Amino acid sequence: MIRVLVVDDEALVRGGFTHILNATDDIEVVAAVPGGQALPAVRAARPDVVLLDIRMPDVDGLTVLEGLRRMPDPPVVAMLTTFDADEYVATALRSGAAGFLLKDTDPEQLPYLVRALAEGGTVLSSKVTRAVVDGYLDKDAREPAVRLAARLSERERTVLVLMAEGLANTDIGERMHLSTGTVKGHVSAVLNKLQVTSRVQAALIAERAGLLASACEEDAG
Repeated sequence: MIRVLVVDDEALVRGGFTHILNATDDIEVVAAVPGGQALPAVRAARPDVVLLDIRMPDVDGLTVLEGLRRMPDPPVVAMLTTFDADEYVATALRSGAAGFLLKDTDPEQLPYLVRALAEGGTVLSSKVTRAVVDGYLDKDAREPAVRLAARLSERERTVLVLMAEGLANTDIGERMHLSTGTVKGHVSAVLNKLQVTSRVQAALIAERAGLLASACEEDAG
C-alpha cells in the first residue's frame, strides 16, 4: 500500500485528491492537511509520497519542501500548482522535488503518477512542456553538465537516460535486464557522481549534457 499525504490549503483540492486516490486498491491517503500542518502530519503519518501545493497563503510550499528534505528518510515530494508556467518550478526541482503536477491533472492519470513517484520515477505533468522547464534553467549549464556526466560509467549513463525518461527502478531493471536492487545501486551512484539529490535534477543534467538527444539518435539509427 502506497501511503500518500496531500498538502493544500483548499479543502476542495484535498477532498478531490483523497477521493480519487482512495478509490484505488494500492494507494491510501493517510492525511490531507493545510500547509501549516504539513511537517507534523508527515512526522505522524510517515507517508511514502507527499503531494505539496507550491503556493499557499499560510506557508510557502518551498519552505515546507526544505523542511521535508531535512528529515531522516524523507518522503518523495511532488509539487502541485494551478499554473503551467510557475516561477517557482526551477527552485522546487533544484530543492529536491521529484515531480511537478498541475491540479487539473486527469483524474485517471493521478494514481499512475503517484505509483511512479513511489517507485522512484520522475513525474512532470504533460502540460509542463520541455520548453517551460527549459525556460527556468541556466542557459550556460551545458559545460558543467557535460563535465559531471563524464564521471559516469557507460552503464550509469544508460541508467541516467532511462531515469530522465521517467522510468521507475523496476522498469529500468526490465529494460536493462538487471535486478531492482542493482538498479537502486546504480541510481545512488549516479546521484552521488552528479552531486544532486533527486532524479529530476539528474534528468535536467542529462538533458543539458546532450545525453537524451544522443539516445534519441541511437534509437532512430
